[in-house]
Amino acid sequence: MAEPYVKKLSTVLLEAITDKDPLVQEQVCGALCALGEAQPAEVLRACEEYLWQHEKLAHPYRTMILRAMETVVSSHISDLDKDMARAVIFLASSEMTRVKDLVCDWQQAASNVLVAVGKQFIGLVMEEVLSKFQPGALPHYFVVQTLANLAASNVFGMVPFLTSILSTMLPMLGMAKNDTMRVAFCCALQHFSESTLEYLANLDQAPDPTVRRDTFATDIFSAYDILFNHWLQSREAKLRLAVVEALGPMSHLLPSEKLEEQLPKLLPGVLALYRKHAETFHVSKSLGQILEAAVSVGSRTLEAQLDALLAALHAQICVPVESSSPLVVSNRKEVLRCFTVLACCSPDRLLAFLLPKLDANNERTRVGTLQVVRHVINSAASQMEVKKPFILSSMRLPLLDTNSKVKRAVVQVISAMAHHGYLEQPGGEAMVAYIVQQCALPPEAEPQKPGPDSEDPATDSVRDVSISTLYLVSTTVDRMSHVLWPHLLEFLTPVRFTGALTPLCRSLVHLAQKREEVGADAFLIQYDSNVTLPSPYAITTRLLTVSSNPYLGDGRGAASLRLLSVLHRNIHPQLGQRWATTVPLLLEHLDEHTEETLSQKEWEERLLAPLRGQGPLPPLPRPPSWLSAPSPPFCPPLPSWSTAQCFPFCCFVPSGPVAGLPVPFCPQRRDSPMAPSAPSVMPLTLLASSALLPEGPGGSERKASYWGQDRSENEVEKVKSTLILCYGHVAARAPRELVLAKVESDILRNIFQYFSTKDPALKLCLIQSVCMASQAICSSAQAGSFHFSRKAELVAQMMEFIKAEPPDSLRTPIRKKAMLACTYLVSLEPALEERVQADLIRGCLHSVVAVLPEPEGEEDRQESLYLDTMHALEDLLTSLLRRNMTPQGLQIMVEHLSPWIRSPRGHERVRALGLSACLLQHFLEHLHVSALVPFHNLGLLIGLFSPRCADLWPATRQEAVSCVHALLYLQLGYEGFSRDYRDDVAEQLLALKEGLVHPDPAVVYPRYPPGWRRHSSQLRIIAKRLPPEQLISLLLTLFESLGDPDKNCSRAATITVNCLLRERGSMLREKVPEIVSVLRSKLQETREEHVLQAAQHSVYLLASQHCAAVVSSLLGGPLPFDSHTCTLWRALALEPSLTTQVLGLLLEKMSRDVPFKETRAFLLSSSPGREATLLPLAATCALHEVLSALESGPAVLELYPQLFAALLLRVSCTLGVLLPRSLQAKERRSVGSAVAPRSLEPCSCAVDALQAMLLRGGNEDVVRRVELEGGWQLLRTSAGHEEGVTRLASAMAKCAGPRLPLVMKALVCTQSSVYEIQRVTSTAFLAELLNSNVVNDLMLLESLLDNLAARQKDTSASVRRLVLRGLANIASSSPEKVQAHGPQLLTAMIGGLDDRDDPHSLVALEAMVGLARLLELVKRQDLRSVLLHVAIRIRPFFDSEKTELRSASIRLFGHLNQVCHGGCEDVFLEQVVAGLVPLLLHLQDPQAPVTNACRFALRLCGPNLQREELAAVFQKHLQEGRGLHFGEFLNATCKLLMYHFPELLGRLAATSLFYFKSSWEDVRAAAPMLMGFLVLHAEPEHQPQVDLEQITAALQLLLKDPAPLVRAKAAETLGRLVKFA
Repeated sequence: MAEPYVKKLSTVLLEAITDKDPLVQEQVCGALCALGEAQPAEVLRACEEYLWQHEKLAHPYRTMILRAMETVVSSHISDLDKDMARAVIFLASSEMTRVKDLVCDWQQAASNVLVAVGKQFIGLVMEEVLSKFQPGALPHYFVVQTLANLAASNVFGMVPFLTSILSTMLPMLGMAKNDTMRVAFCCALQHFSESTLEYLANLDQAPDPTVRRDTFATDIFSAYDILFNHWLQSREAKLRLAVVEALGPMSHLLPSEKLEEQLPKLLPGVLALYRKHAETFHVSKSLGQILEAAVSVGSRTLEAQLDALLAALHAQICVPVESSSPLVVSNRKEVLRCFTVLACCSPDRLLAFLLPKLDANNERTRVGTLQVVRHVINSAASQMEVKKPFILSSMRLPLLDTNSKVKRAVVQVISAMAHHGYLEQPGGEAMVAYIVQQCALPPEAEPQKPGPDSEDPATDSVRDVSISTLYLVSTTVDRMSHVLWPHLLEFLTPVRFTGALTPLCRSLVHLAQKREEVGADAFLIQYDSNVTLPSPYAITTRLLTVSSNPYLGDGRGAASLRLLSVLHRNIHPQLGQRWATTVPLLLEHLDEHTEETLSQKEWEERLLAPLRGQGPLPPLPRPPSWLSAPSPPFCPPLPSWSTAQCFPFCCFVPSGPVAGLPVPFCPQRRDSPMAPSAPSVMPLTLLASSALLPEGPGGSERKASYWGQDRSENEVEKVKSTLILCYGHVAARAPRELVLAKVESDILRNIFQYFSTKDPALKLCLIQSVCMASQAICSSAQAGSFHFSRKAELVAQMMEFIKAEPPDSLRTPIRKKAMLACTYLVSLEPALEERVQADLIRGCLHSVVAVLPEPEGEEDRQESLYLDTMHALEDLLTSLLRRNMTPQGLQIMVEHLSPWIRSPRGHERVRALGLSACLLQHFLEHLHVSALVPFHNLGLLIGLFSPRCADLWPATRQEAVSCVHALLYLQLGYEGFSRDYRDDVAEQLLALKEGLVHPDPAVVYPRYPPGWRRHSSQLRIIAKRLPPEQLISLLLTLFESLGDPDKNCSRAATITVNCLLRERGSMLREKVPEIVSVLRSKLQETREEHVLQAAQHSVYLLASQHCAAVVSSLLGGPLPFDSHTCTLWRALALEPSLTTQVLGLLLEKMSRDVPFKETRAFLLSSSPGREATLLPLAATCALHEVLSALESGPAVLELYPQLFAALLLRVSCTLGVLLPRSLQAKERRSVGSAVAPRSLEPCSCAVDALQAMLLRGGNEDVVRRVELEGGWQLLRTSAGHEEGVTRLASAMAKCAGPRLPLVMKALVCTQSSVYEIQRVTSTAFLAELLNSNVVNDLMLLESLLDNLAARQKDTSASVRRLVLRGLANIASSSPEKVQAHGPQLLTAMIGGLDDRDDPHSLVALEAMVGLARLLELVKRQDLRSVLLHVAIRIRPFFDSEKTELRSASIRLFGHLNQVCHGGCEDVFLEQVVAGLVPLLLHLQDPQAPVTNACRFALRLCGPNLQREELAAVFQKHLQEGRGLHFGEFLNATCKLLMYHFPELLGRLAATSLFYFKSSWEDVRAAAPMLMGFLVLHAEPEHQPQVDLEQITAALQLLLKDPAPLVRAKAAETLGRLVKFA
């Protein structure tokens, strides 16, 4: 049965070879190879048959099969018989030559099969290959390639065939016209030659030792002739390289005389290829082989080619090496090998060529030459022995080069010289000095002068290379010891070698130790015979000096001290014992510190102590010459000394410190003189004309003669002014009965023609004339009936004159005169139009009130002019008022003055109030009341004037009091009181007026305005006297004053408003909406804090009397509430009783309406759509604002349970609820605005209100805890709402326990709500309470359990699920109570498992999680009866599509195993076996929670399997947090399962087959893995337990799985099934 089944397995795998995924293809090949390991012949036969039977199989798949066959053949070549080998050879030969065109991968794979078989059956392979290699016809490309590869892989088997192969091949060379075919022939000739050379080199091991080189000479030369003379000239670069690769080994097989004959042509031909190819490795390699062949035969013609050879090779070596290109590096090695060959045969010619190149200035040339010199020194040492002086002398110029690359090359050459004795020759000292000089280079910045065509420098610096070279030569080259010792001591003292002290000291320490080992005589220095060495004292001084800064120069301090310790005998014979103890202490001190922690002063003291005789050492003898004549290195200029340079003086000179540098002088700066101040402006004066023509007879003639003469322009204007005045005087003095007739026709007609003037004097004359004419009309007896037709025209002209005046100053009487004229004109008929009259009043007020006060120096001069102008304005306004002596007329005048009364400039307010007082007084004096009528303007006027009684300006305050005083008497007059009646309240105001001139500063500037503390009682009386219909107008006017620029006035308005509301607020029930609206709009106009406070207090006073009306009015405002409305809401929290009332009203309004309404979209479609209702939404926002006020705390505590329950349920019923459509657009606009108000999103509003309520209720820790846990954000989302409620309940239980009984009572009442979400929320909150021990402390456990148990039949699956969660929470809060309620809890949980009304099994999920928590706590007898039922019930959830269900069921299974320990293992063993395969496979579940649950369950299942080894494997591999190598774990598990439970093979395999159809790719891939490992470790006798046909068929289906990983694992398992074959 075995062979047919292996064949079937092979066939299944071969059919899967066409998989598109490369990974699967590789796995299929691996499986075939695995089958081949067990049954190589059967697998090879199956592959052979499959390829013969599937002639049309695409070549990529044939390639894969052939590669698998090659692997099997290579591994089991010794197991194949000849018949099998012959079949494989024939198949491979056929596959290789099936098509004439080249299909490289396919044909190469077939060729490789032949080569693999040829290692054992070379005869059979050659028989087949030679059958396709017949004379007279070109063979297939891969036939030739196969012969080449056979020659390389089986030298001893192929060489005997080469004679016949070459004889057949030579005629074919001429027939080959295709470059590809020629390349194949070249490759074959190369391998043939290399095989022959290897065969000849190992004749002692060859099967035929009679083979000679000349056997192949003739054929090779014939092939050489074709290759060199014909093919090498090809334009195809690939062919030329193939030819030159072949020529190298072929040259060794050419006859000697032929080679000598061909060299003059061969070498130039090969050298010419350097110019044709960028990659020259193969050229150099072949050239080296040719040179070796030429040298081996003693060629004489090579001398003639040396110059060309050297030039070409030198050019190659000068090409810069790129480390990323291995061919360039290899080419350099081959070129150097060529130089080695030439150095051995012609050293003189080579050096004559190379050494002059060292004098070149080109960097590449010099570096390349140095590299060749170094290589020749190392590789041709014997030939260079006599050339050492010559080579040393040629290094003179390279030693002077400053280029870094050249320096590195020189150092490398010196290193080679050191190893071969060059430095022992004369001139070697210069090389040593050069190395030391490079060691002294600064490590930070090396001098580098690259040439124009140089490349990037190498990574290692010159200094690093030199240091390494010096140490290497000192320690490893024994012959250099006598060269360097004691010569290196010469470099210690020169300053220029300071940077090299560390490597010098290290090398000297090593050399001294080696010398000391040899003997004392070799170690002691003879200073007399070595006159260039520094004295011992100089060495000591130098080394101590550099040790003063021990961390400089790579730690030269420690190196110097070590050298001092070694040289003690060469310095002073008595130093040995003492320095042996002192120097280690100093070195130990350095090791204990760093450069940052070492104290410089302490370190110097330690160094100096022995020298000063303070330490354990005796003082050094001090020769006089040492003190009197210090060596030059220690005497630099004093000011430039460093710390180290000063240190010798610290050692030997007891002098003071070095003087410092002078401080540079800084000259003082001189300030430039100040510029002179700007020139003063001379005052301008107006010209007044006094030259009037005399009156009397003859005046006309004189006037005419005057105009007829030539006059200046100034004189003409004077004459005009005089004439205009004459007209005025004429009107004033003429008889009154004549004036009315002539004033328009004669006087004004002549005057009008001069109104266009700009001359001030003429303007004054015109105004004076108009004034006199108007006065004359008014004084006429017929003035009342006179119709002055040009009145409006004259008024307009006067206004033009007034407007032409500068607005900010008063310099001429034009304003006064013009207003005086207007005063007379106004009283004439006809009356001015309302528009004209308004323009007149506005223009006159602006021209006078806005004038800036005069500076103090000019105030007296202009005071009279200003007073006259002000009186003129008063007269004008009074005359206008007289034409309409009614409250309406008075109101019109005050409206014009109102902007000036509220002006931010004090002088304007003073003037406006003075005018107002004048008008009111005039109105009072001329008041005639014929009947009792209301003074309907009283409220407006008092509201305007009363705040000004607190103005900062004393004069303003006085005038305001006068206005209020007059208004009070006006009201008394309208009420019927006589004019001489004196009211006590009004008279008190007059008394107050005197005290406002210089008020107490403590009264003016604090919280209350000046004077208002003194008469607050009067305000109350005024408020009581106001008619009810005037009250609202007064309030509205005062509200306007809240934003007054003068804060004192604004505060005064505030006091007045509050007084009115307190005294008369009960009468404003119907006006509450209007008042609230005005307050809201007023707050939008200003941001002043005092205005905000005033508005808040006003609302508070209103709400104290009309709470429901205020709440309704504020709720009626637009949503979202702006900041001003929010401010008003917070004002309602000022007083606890009011706040309680407001909160109660808002709770009622929030619950009065439904929380949302279904939209039409929801009714017409299946998607939910809900919109919030306006009133509950507004009430929620209002609650948040009220609760945000700190003062609301007491009211919140009073209504805590009602507020908490209502807001929590409000949150729940607004989940996913949209804004009303009327607000959605507004919300979008607010989101796009720069400063967006608070979001109107219904749920967020409710959450914010709940947070505010908790904060005001003193539960800041609850808010903070929920915030840290992200609970507030979860509350806002439908998906996370339950979790948010849970976290809130947890925080309440931990931080607000005493509040819970009443809160729980309030929530229990809502569990019968018609809204499912509200029932869910309350149940989630109550369920979480059972998770805390606080329920025991408050004795709430039993009531909570009863309440939750009653909800088990709720129609909502979410409620039922939360009930189970709550019941399970008792395991956390009261584990000791679980046993008492065990049966009830288990019944509830099992009922949840069997819940049939939950399509998503979420109730079952909660039941499983709850059971996992309760199992450890219930009584064993209660559990035993339900154990199997639970295990069976949860088994289907192992493979649920939902991650949570899989994870929970598997974890519960683990807990069931845990509670089974010690009593019911036998009963439960069947369940463990049934769940073992799912648990193993779900370790590859795509979800991490499931894999973790499987780890947990398997660890707990292990003991129930009653096999310690298996339990140990589970514990080892499945620890939490540890990575799992699934294949390794599965292999170990299956091995133990099959060892301990071999009878379970069939059952486990059958269960695995079920998961071949799993919906998860990783699980489907794990299932065949499990199957494969079970088969791998099962004994053959247990094979009957499994149905191999069924398994094979299932795996065959998996090979068509869409997931490549699954297909790959299926193929791998198929390879393992061979065990049962």
